[in-house]
Amino acid sequence: MKKIFVGVFVAVMVFLTIQSCTVKLNGASTQGLTTINIGYFENDAPYVLPTLSQDFTEALKARIRSTTSLDIVRTEQADAVMTGSITGYSIAPASIQAVNSNTPPIAGASALTITVEVKYVNNVEKHYSYQQSFSESKNFTGDIASQQNTLVPALITQITEDIFNKAFANW
Repeated sequence: MKKIFVGVFVAVMVFLTIQSCTVKLNGASTQGLTTINIGYFENDAPYVLPTLSQDFTEALKARIRSTTSLDIVRTEQADAVMTGSITGYSIAPASIQAVNSNTPPIAGASALTITVEVKYVNNVEKHYSYQQSFSESKNFTGDIASQQNTLVPALITQITEDIFNKAFANW
């Protein structure tokens, strides 16, 4: 009889311990939030890539949708609001290469940089709100037209990850 009592007691304690623990595998916390409004990120960069605004906005929504249980809504009364714009899309030399002494140097590699300004307002816990610029670059060789279809999605993924971590993982 004593063994049964001890077994039941241990089982109940294990059950209660498991029920009181929460594990965040991705490090994200949306505690207190149920809804988020994600505004359309206009492309205000001097150089405009036609699909960048749509691609970025949808990637950010997909990142939040796939990793949290937040409902994305279209009202300013949401528990959290994320707005902003794409402020930079630029290509600059990343390394210089001298061909010979009689000609000017040329770019051996170039860097594509995308910059996004984000305003995140957490209406439940105001101290998690922020306004910040996020920027990522990737180096490439050759012309941008042949590599844009792989560079831009990679940069969008990096920037959305940074924005997500700042908003929900406090990184």
